[in-house]
Amino acid sequence: MTDTDPAALLAAVERLRGSADALTFPLELDDVGAARTSRTELVDQLDDYVLPRLRSLDAPLLAVVGGSTGAGKSTLVNSVVGEQVTATGVIRPTTRASVLVHHEQDTRWFTDKRVLPGLARVAGDGDGSAGTDDPGSVRLVPSDALPAGLALLDAPDIDSVVKANRELSKQLLSAADLWLFVTTAARYADAVPWDLLREAADRGTSVAIVLNRVPPEALQTVRVHLASMLRDQGLGQSPIFTVTEVDLDDGMIPPQDVERLRGWLHSLAGDARARSMVIRRTLSGTVGSLAGRAGELAEAGQAQVAARQELAKGPRTAYADALAGVEQGVQDGSLLRGEVLARWQELVGTGEFLRSIEEGIGRFRDRISSWFSGKPVSAEPLGDALQSGAAALITSHGQVAASTAARSWKNTPGGVELVDRNPGLTKASPDFAERVERLIRDWQGQILEMVREEAGSRRSTARFLAFGVNGLGVLLMIVVFASTAAIPTGAEVAVAGGSAVLAQRLLEAVFGDQAVRSMSVKARKALIARVEELYEQERGRYDAVLQEVPVTDEVVQELRSAAADVEAAR
Repeated sequence: MTDTDPAALLAAVERLRGSADALTFPLELDDVGAARTSRTELVDQLDDYVLPRLRSLDAPLLAVVGGSTGAGKSTLVNSVVGEQVTATGVIRPTTRASVLVHHEQDTRWFTDKRVLPGLARVAGDGDGSAGTDDPGSVRLVPSDALPAGLALLDAPDIDSVVKANRELSKQLLSAADLWLFVTTAARYADAVPWDLLREAADRGTSVAIVLNRVPPEALQTVRVHLASMLRDQGLGQSPIFTVTEVDLDDGMIPPQDVERLRGWLHSLAGDARARSMVIRRTLSGTVGSLAGRAGELAEAGQAQVAARQELAKGPRTAYADALAGVEQGVQDGSLLRGEVLARWQELVGTGEFLRSIEEGIGRFRDRISSWFSGKPVSAEPLGDALQSGAAALITSHGQVAASTAARSWKNTPGGVELVDRNPGLTKASPDFAERVERLIRDWQGQILEMVREEAGSRRSTARFLAFGVNGLGVLLMIVVFASTAAIPTGAEVAVAGGSAVLAQRLLEAVFGDQAVRSMSVKARKALIARVEELYEQERGRYDAVLQEVPVTDEVVQELRSAAADVEAAR
């Protein structure tokens, strides 16, 4: 890192920290737990170590003492310092919070939030008791027995039965300039420590190993085997300090058995160049790992974006299909059956109407004149039937769309949890039927206004007065609800088709054929537009849920760009 521009690198890492913090993984996809953990670990390490160290290269070297349960970490720290500064004991877990031992001159480096900003500071008195119950704190213990320029941090067990302790231990190790890894002759080959040591090797972290409680007769064999394992993991340059199995003296390892380790640590503290080499090696390795780690997070974020996009497709397709179903139902004559057909026949006279169908639609013209010489006829029952039929059509397709959209989410990665958290999505909105009824009423009002405008000076004619605005509006609805150019076969459907033809002829007698065609097209488009707006509102419920899934391609690309800036700056 000697050729880097410190200011540019710091700015690039600060940008990376912000972009990584902005990336979330809200959808429950495969391996999302690992992605969330990796993101937390990256942000924590940037906050706890990389950014503080980049801002203060001359700050004391922080050596974190970590290891498995019962490895003797706290006893080792007390023995190296020469006084009891951290709690020891046989009851596990012993260390529940971290203990940071430092020289009095270095207090200013640790009392603020320069490092480990997420942990509260607790003043210690050196007896190892204060603050040990809170894993969210770090207890600061000044000691003149430790040289200036070096701080020791006693971390919780990496394999603690308490999850918070395990997580804190890993966080603290990621904040270290130097890992002082403590293991025993009985447990040096355990899997958990080696998983962390492999991470250290991958990130270029400086590591020293303390092999504790080694039976003298096994010392050579165990040390050789451990050295071989370290070489295999790329940690062959890591120093190994051995502490034989001895009786403790007032709870501490005899001074002569930790003298070599103490001397090495004191030499680091006293040699600015050696201390700088350790710090820069770890910092360089950690910074060098950032681009790759950010790239993995970006890939996981891209999977979230793709899943979110796929989730958005389901409701869009469901409601588009529903709208298409309504369009077809409006035009294919299916609404002119059942109750509607019965009311129509009451209006026109069943016997004559059916005879007209048998004799041919073309002969209607000879009979139409009789419609304009009597009293106005009531079209209200027919209008009500048309309204009910149209409402049923729109409601049915809307309900099917809701269940289809929810089902598509349940079959799409990340969607099951969204439906479970929002069970109302499996059906239409509670007031959906009421809104459909209002839609039909508003559309009918629009039709009546259309008839009034088109009538103009014809309002006083016998033909207009025979039906009135309401009657003509109902006839226009019948024309809208049938596409006479493509009437299916079948007795009832044929009658429905005849109904539409007759209604059209009656309207043409009042307005003319061109005006009728124009009004029917306009009325049909108006209805479909209203239904489309209603379905969009219903689909908006799914969009609203996805709005609470805060992951976008822009955030992912920003993380990639920030990672590239870090790589270029270093």
